[in-house]
Amino acid sequence: MTDLHWWSAIDMAAAIRGREVSASEALEHFVTRIEALDGPINAVVCWDLERARRSARDADDAVARGDQLGPLHGVPMTLKDSFQTEGCTTTSGSPDLADYVPQADAWPVARLREAGAIPFAKTNLPIFAGDIQSFNEVYGTTNNPHDVTLTPGGSSGGSSAALAMGFTPLELGSDIGGSIRVPAHYSGVMGHKPSYGIVPAHGQIPGLPGTLTQADLAVCGPMARSVGDLELELDVIVGPDRWSQSAWRLELPAPRALDFHGLRIAAWLDDDYCRVDASTTAVLAEMVAAIESAGGTVDIAARPDFTLEKADTVFQRLLMAALSGEYSHSMIEELAATDDSTPIGVSQRAAAMRHREWLAHNERRLQLRERWRQFFEQFDVMLMPVQPRGAIPHDQSQPQWGRSVNIDGVMRPYLDLFGWTGPAGAGCLPATVVPAGLGDGGLPIGVQIVGPYLHDRTTLQAARLISELCGGCPRPALAG
Repeated sequence: MTDLHWWSAIDMAAAIRGREVSASEALEHFVTRIEALDGPINAVVCWDLERARRSARDADDAVARGDQLGPLHGVPMTLKDSFQTEGCTTTSGSPDLADYVPQADAWPVARLREAGAIPFAKTNLPIFAGDIQSFNEVYGTTNNPHDVTLTPGGSSGGSSAALAMGFTPLELGSDIGGSIRVPAHYSGVMGHKPSYGIVPAHGQIPGLPGTLTQADLAVCGPMARSVGDLELELDVIVGPDRWSQSAWRLELPAPRALDFHGLRIAAWLDDDYCRVDASTTAVLAEMVAAIESAGGTVDIAARPDFTLEKADTVFQRLLMAALSGEYSHSMIEELAATDDSTPIGVSQRAAAMRHREWLAHNERRLQLRERWRQFFEQFDVMLMPVQPRGAIPHDQSQPQWGRSVNIDGVMRPYLDLFGWTGPAGAGCLPATVVPAGLGDGGLPIGVQIVGPYLHDRTTLQAARLISELCGGCPRPALAG
């Protein structure tokens, strides 16, 4: 029991089924650990312990009776606070929702419960999941477990910090502009952005409670410390949405290859459009060398038939449009009238684009998806940076798009941090992030493994192979 907090969800579920540990013991172990260690991190921000303790007792009774058990039976877990949880406060970081208690679970939360998982607490995020840092006026700032002067990422920053600290074996993240991938990279854990449309996210905030629209580009997906757990959680939460559940079924293809010898690997590790820093370059180069030493072949020159600049431009325009859904008419008119040529102005006009302009960008997206499809006829995965650097210092200045960031001694626009998340996002593609090594100051550096649409199992298998080579998730000193 002393290291139960580092167990995988798969191993924990097996131990609960085998009566090696009870669900109640596992739950209390995590509660005690969070109470002892979360102070300087502030990852866990809201408890749901009364119901969790009752669910754990019921789970143990089910084991004793010999009932048929779900794949996550009795496993305690935390949840990002953007996912509505029945009977438990869900704020999405907004003061306006500080007292909001949903009457139903978000769809992926309901599926996790059906599989036997026991959500017991919520984790922090930026307001309405709208930043790659995690702070809000309700719960404050979450710090990176590897260096508390830095952010753990966002918007699933509390999720990644909780995983890194051993506060939970599983988390549920969401990703529109990198909100699973960036926190996994910054905090040294694992995350999977699923192919667009395969995991229904009804009940996530935003939109506001009661919204039925699922945002363009947005997905929700698993976060964990092992690829096996990512796969298991993905299997639990994939499926049809509320509109297509009567007929729609999903059978994801098997991995295209199981080992490095069979995997056709390309690597796009740097680009003049969005230069990565020396630390990231060194870590990813060492990873490629390790893959080749293990019998793999990596083509570092292969590219899809578009530029990084093109993919990023299409993605950012669609992203800003997707984020504008809650804006008032007067705000849209004000944004549309700006003639500012700075990154702030460009973002404002994109948020206010007319529908015919959005249709043009959507066509560009489909053209980009087609070029990805052609590329993946020759390759199985593309290895890419997640960001041009490791975790960044806290910066809560507003407006967000007016911030700048230091990358190898050069101050660059905040939007540069999104340069490498766009190709998979605009392409609606699966992307798995695992730690590739440690960069300057011992900070984790992740690699983004992008694959063909609906070939999530291929990126996950590649992630498993790479993680085994690179040593898995580093444990922060604060985690004990």
